[in-house]
Amino acid sequence: MKFAIFNKLQQAIKSRIACAVITDLYTGQQRIVGTGINLGDLAINSSTLMSVENMIDQDTSGKLRDRNFFVRVYVPPFRIIIVGGVHITKFLAPIAKFSGYDVIVVDPREFFTKSMRMFELEITNEWPDEALERIGINSTTAVVTLTHDSKLDDPTLVAALRSESFYIGALGSKKTHKKRLDRLRDIGFDDETLRRINGPVGLSINAQSPEEIAIAILAQVIENRRNSLTGKFK
Repeated sequence: MKFAIFNKLQQAIKSRIACAVITDLYTGQQRIVGTGINLGDLAINSSTLMSVENMIDQDTSGKLRDRNFFVRVYVPPFRIIIVGGVHITKFLAPIAKFSGYDVIVVDPREFFTKSMRMFELEITNEWPDEALERIGINSTTAVVTLTHDSKLDDPTLVAALRSESFYIGALGSKKTHKKRLDRLRDIGFDDETLRRINGPVGLSINAQSPEEIAIAILAQVIENRRNSLTGKFK
């Protein structure tokens, strides 16, 4: 692999941009393609590019049919940002991490995150609006609020709704969620946008314990990822 392509690949991985390196198995010529990326000495036509984009969408590497091109796909791990170092988070964060997600826990209240350091998670004690601006939210990011505190939940939801986050969830009863939606409407969000929020959060499986609620949340995240957002890596 030429240095220019290797360098571009490293940049894409660091920036969490899905991409693919195409190699001609006969000549060794290569090209890297992705969102905003198109570099290399291998010439490809629009049909080949479309096939490669489909492989990126499906996170599948392999040889292109009827072409001597091998495609190696690089897709960033999906990420879950959890706001609130509460009891549910102690279960949700580890199982999400074990399921292959990058997990970030955000809570300015350091006391609530001390006990989670044992899980080797990324934890920040910034305020949610500051943390989300620094971290960045794209279409491979899920955002879940669990604090029951509007001072933390509302800024998080505002940032998530203004992003391409593939999943937004908020803990709370139906009554709490209705009040939350009213506050967001007052800010200027319309009903169509607000329907992006899964509230109360999690699949409806009559979950009771923190462990069960965590499983219901992760299951809903996976459902949204698999069924709704195939192909959206931006």
